[in-house]
Parts: sequence; C-alpha cells; structure tokens
Amino acid sequence: MNLPRLSLLCVLLVLTGCASTAPFSAPNATGTYLSSPEQCVPYARRVSGIEIYGDAATWWPRAAGKYERGQQPRLGSVLVLRATKKMKEGHVAVVNRIVGPRQIYVTHSNWGNDRHSRRVLYHAMLVEDLSRANDWTSVRFWNQEENVFGFPYAAYGFIYK
Repeated sequence: MNLPRLSLLCVLLVLTGCASTAPFSAPNATGTYLSSPEQCVPYARRVSGIEIYGDAATWWPRAAGKYERGQQPRLGSVLVLRATKKMKEGHVAVVNRIVGPRQIYVTHSNWGNDRHSRRVLYHAMLVEDLSRANDWTSVRFWNQEENVFGFPYAAYGFIYK
C-alpha cells in the first residue's frame, strides 16, 4: 500500500472512531439520559399536543368525545397502555414513525424497571403489535438492555390529534 492510501485509511479510521452514538442507541432505540425522570403523561401531552390530564390509563376514556380514537397508528397519535399490577397508572407513548402494519417507533419517557432506565427519554423505540386482529390491543416494546422485545402489554389503542 502506498503512503497516500495509508494516510487516507488512517484518517478514515480516526473519523469513524469519532462518530460515536448516544449511550442509549441501538438499531431500534435511541434516547437521552435525563438528570431526573420525566413522567410519560406530561411528555406525551407536550409532544403530541393532545390536552388530556390524569394518569396514562385514564387517557382513553377521557379522549372520548374530545379526540378521535382508533386501532391503527398515525404519526403523532398517542398509544395508550392499560394499567396493570406492575404499571398501575398505565403508560402513553407518541408515534413518531410507522414501519409497517405491525411495527412503529414511539417517543416516550419514564419507561423501564429501574432508576437508570426510567431517566431515559426515548426518541425512537420500536413497538410491535402482537394482537391477532392487528388492532394494537397487545404490544411489546424493544428492550434496549437485553437487545430483544420485552413482555406483552395490553393497550387500548391510539388517540389522534
């Protein structure tokens, strides 16, 4: 190899080393670490422009008559998860990309099992529809730490602006 090509190769290798990603990036999830957790409801309200207040699981009934609701994702719509024993207030996430009929990306906050993961504001997390009728009533989220999809969650559907 001649000297100019070797120099060019060295420069390219150095530049690739500088092109680091955020600490919470993966093929299916990117995020920003926050100094303190932000609840999912105020975050979803701010990002989506949907003015609903109360716990996440109450968004579905509170949207009735005020916002259109449905079973298919739209950009900017809010996916509403039902309350569970583990997730007593439910959860909301905003659709920011539609991949296909059974996969979307969402942005959301306060998601995870520990103090560390709950402080990540996820900009793009993959969500998959598991429902038999393709109505998004059973979903699972990409688990960044394990590099797999997580457990299924029951969902109401989507609230549209």
